[in-house]
Parts: sequence; C-alpha cells; structure tokens
Amino acid sequence: WEFNGSFCQPSAFLMMGIPGLEALHHWISIPFCALYLIALLGNSMILFIIKKTQSLHEPMYYFLSMLAVTDLGLVLCTLPTTLGIFWFNMRRIGFDACLTQMYFIHILSFIESSVLLAMAFDRFIAISHPLRHPSILTKTTVIKIGLAIVLRGMVSLLPIPFLLKRLTYCGKTELSHSFCFHPDIMNLACADIKVNVFYGMIILLSTVGMDFIFIVLSYILIIKTVIGLATKEECLKALNTCVSHICAVLVFFIPMIGLSMIHRFGKNVPPLVTTLVAYTYLVIPPALNPIIYSIKSSHIHEALLRALWRKSE
Repeated sequence: WEFNGSFCQPSAFLMMGIPGLEALHHWISIPFCALYLIALLGNSMILFIIKKTQSLHEPMYYFLSMLAVTDLGLVLCTLPTTLGIFWFNMRRIGFDACLTQMYFIHILSFIESSVLLAMAFDRFIAISHPLRHPSILTKTTVIKIGLAIVLRGMVSLLPIPFLLKRLTYCGKTELSHSFCFHPDIMNLACADIKVNVFYGMIILLSTVGMDFIFIVLSYILIIKTVIGLATKEECLKALNTCVSHICAVLVFFIPMIGLSMIHRFGKNVPPLVTTLVAYTYLVIPPALNPIIYSIKSSHIHEALLRALWRKSE
C-alpha cells in the first residue's frame, strides 16, 4: 500500500482468470491463443491487402483499416495479462500500469464504436447518394474523421485515471477480470465514487451510446432508400454491401452493452458470467471482424485469393 497525502492506494491489483476453473487455465489458454492468433494475423492481413490493392483505396476500406488497427490495439492491450495468468499465474499488476491499461482499453473501445459509426455513414452515402459519394468522402475528409475519432476518445477519457487516483482504496484489491476495467477498479474504492459513476455514465452515453443511436438511424435511412429502389435485385445488392458492417456492429455492441449493464446493475450475477461476457467483448470482435469481412466482402475476398495465388506460384 502507498500513502499519497490523504489518499491510500494499493501498490498493485490482483487480476482473475476464469473463476472456478483455475486448475484448467493451461487448457483454457489454447482457445484463447487461437483467437489471439486469428485476430493478429487476420487484421494484419486486412491491412496488408488494403495497402497493396489499389482498387481498395476507397473510403469504405480506409475505415476498415482503422477498424483493423483498433482491433490489433485491443488484442495487444489484453494479450499480455490474459495469457500471463493462464500460463504463469501472473496475477499481479501495478496500480499505475493497471490505470494505463484501462485507459487504452477504453480509448480503443470508444474508437471502435466511432469507426463503426463512420462506416455506417459511408454505407448511407454510398447507397443514398452514390454519385456524390466520392466528392463527400474524399481522402482528406476520411483522414479528418479518423483524427477526430482518436481525439474524441483520448480527450473524453483523459480525466478517468485521475478520478481513480484521487480515491482511497482499502481491503479488496482483486479485480474481476484479467484486464483493468474502469467500473471494476472504481468498485474497489472505499470512498464516495459518485463523481466517477456520473462521469463514466455521461461519457459512455455521449460517445458509445450516441454512436449506436446514429448507426441505427443510418440503417433506418438506408432501408428507406432501399425500399424505393426499382427492382428486388437492386435492393438485395444494396443491402448485401451492409451485411459485413451489421455483423461487426452486433459483435461489438451486444457484449459491450451487456458488460456495462452487469458492472452497474448486476450485483448478483455469477462471476463466471461476468468473466465470459468480458472476454466476449474484448477477444471475440477482433478475431471475428477480419473473418466476417474476408468472407462477405467480395473485393477483400478476391484480393486475398489473388495474394494467396501469387504466393503459391
């Protein structure tokens, strides 16, 4: 324990693996290693293909590159502590290191949410105003959107580590996950956390919450446009370009909303359920997104097959 003026802080926190299954951690690490490997290789492959294929230098694929970079960041944030617990039972993480990991996990989550919104906006413009799409989403505009997304995440979350450092901690130092999560750390404090709760809720609703609402509105407008198309084939063709994005949105938002609700309202939820939802939120989307886009996006699929064909020659 470290005393900082009137504040009492633990020198470290203890992270948990999967409660009740500690004896099986070595075996459980096998599917986690597979998921992390798929996420690292899959997202790196997406970035490589988009960079090397000139025909993919379009707004849709620039946003997909941002999504892949964000997913790689999430994987690299959680992989060391998760596999450290499963392989070596390294449960201890320093207080400042925990706050740093938490900050980057939340930033990257907020960035992913915003990138998914930008991709929804891209699909809306491409379907509703196809002739104006190149002039609206120019390369400069895409870069500006990317910078705005990163800055919004960094600035909105900057106070969180300082709000946690001002708290007094006592007694429990055991976290619920194999990574650091803001509500998890906050609930270990034996001080008034109303400011933390209020600020966390405001930021979550004004960023991820608003992103989700605008994504839904984008698809309402897309459906409205598609219904007005002349033939059934045109309708299906237009909607088919959105399937990958819809899957990515569902894979990201469902576990994220579930984990947020559990931490705020699910006091009686079994620890195993909380842990599984947390892993689903942070491990599954980075692994599934490259698979979804490789299968459903014909351009990515064709570029991948061409790249593999060249290597086999």
